[in-house]
Amino acid sequence: MQSTSIIQELLQNIQAPPACCSSRYGLAFLSCYGFFVAYALRVNLSVAMVDMVKNRSSVNNSSSVCPHHSIPVSMSQQASVYDWDSETQGWILGSFFYGYILTQIPGGYLARKYGAKWLFGIGILCTVIFTLLTPVAADLGAGYLIAVRVLEGIGEGVSYPAMHAMWASWAPPLERSRLLTISYTGAQLGTVVALPLCGQICFYLDWTYVFYIFGAVGLLWFVLWAYFVSNSPSFHKRISEDEKTYIMASLKNELSPTTDYIPWTSILKSLPLWAIVVAHFSYNWTFYTLLTLLPTYMNDILGFSIQQNGMLSALPYLGCWLLALLGGQLADLLREKYLIRTVIVRKAFTIVGMVGPAVFLIAAGYTGCNYVLAIAFLTLSSSLGGISASGFNINHLDIAPSYAGILLGITNSFATIPGMVGPVIARSLTKSNTIPEWQIVFYISAAINIFGAVFFTIFGKGTVQPWAVQRIQIR
Repeated sequence: MQSTSIIQELLQNIQAPPACCSSRYGLAFLSCYGFFVAYALRVNLSVAMVDMVKNRSSVNNSSSVCPHHSIPVSMSQQASVYDWDSETQGWILGSFFYGYILTQIPGGYLARKYGAKWLFGIGILCTVIFTLLTPVAADLGAGYLIAVRVLEGIGEGVSYPAMHAMWASWAPPLERSRLLTISYTGAQLGTVVALPLCGQICFYLDWTYVFYIFGAVGLLWFVLWAYFVSNSPSFHKRISEDEKTYIMASLKNELSPTTDYIPWTSILKSLPLWAIVVAHFSYNWTFYTLLTLLPTYMNDILGFSIQQNGMLSALPYLGCWLLALLGGQLADLLREKYLIRTVIVRKAFTIVGMVGPAVFLIAAGYTGCNYVLAIAFLTLSSSLGGISASGFNINHLDIAPSYAGILLGITNSFATIPGMVGPVIARSLTKSNTIPEWQIVFYISAAINIFGAVFFTIFGKGTVQPWAVQRIQIR
């Protein structure tokens, strides 16, 4: 409460510049586009995989699996089809995260030391290039495809730590929830657009065009990012003096004046940081399991065609995107207008954004072949998850804005593990593709989600930690 009051007192005599056409909101929308590209490139394989191994999708004749809907004949079958079993598919879908985990902490360190603009931009550019090479790698064999996906993960792994480091210099404290949710909900938006569009591309063209088209979209983003973005307000060529003064004054008492000193021991001993680690790991277990395997579930269990698959798989992420944006507005409103403590807001949003999804995910497993209920519960589950974007997900900036990129690198390293092992475990548990097998997958995800919410509620904090500002606390 004290830190919020200090910030408000500091800004009383400084009028916040309009959001329209401002540089800080320009950064929010361009970074949103960047995360749109990153997640479109991440999930496109999930849909393409249905067509890449189409001849193996008949799998079993269990009465537990729902009958297929009317399936239109694909307009094109010119692309190669591969003979990969379910375990191989699991390894291919999870391989991205083996590269992704490697650059999390280095990404946060490099962004803090050298600036986030080029680190973020080149990281996604590398992902774009390897995406364009995906069809060639698949033709060479599963091993080559796994290698390409690992390299994509290495490039994309710096994205969140770099943007957290950039927002530490760009986001006024009382606008954090709004700016960061606009920025990071590009991930959900990319998923929302990519899933149905990939289905249409596979139907009317073939699966190879999924990678070529989204690769081209990524190249366009890089050109815009390189031209319009700067590391901080101080170096931005088109920012107004009023906005520059407003941003820098609002952050004056939060940022460390040096980029050389990093209190690693204090960081690793910080219980509030480990609260974020546990919450982030738990949330991502469900998020990545559904992200990589929802198209497979739609096809093998609910019996939807490639066209229907992409559209229906996107619904949960559309809801997640909308609630994340609305949640960001509400979180800042509660803190700024109603003076509710930051820690209370973060914990409340985390509980709703993690326990709610767990409940509806379990419910989805008991809908049988009631397609409407199944889609409704899966959509509610992922949609409520968007609320957590204003909970634990930006808490790094509350407890240590100077080291936010490094903290995000640490938490995202642990939170990447579910992406590495989740799809493999899920596919190992669903070899027969029966509804009871998928219920087990949903139960595991829900239990992990609830544990993470409880842990963060007990140990999470909402104020800058002493070790994060020790260099400027001189008596």
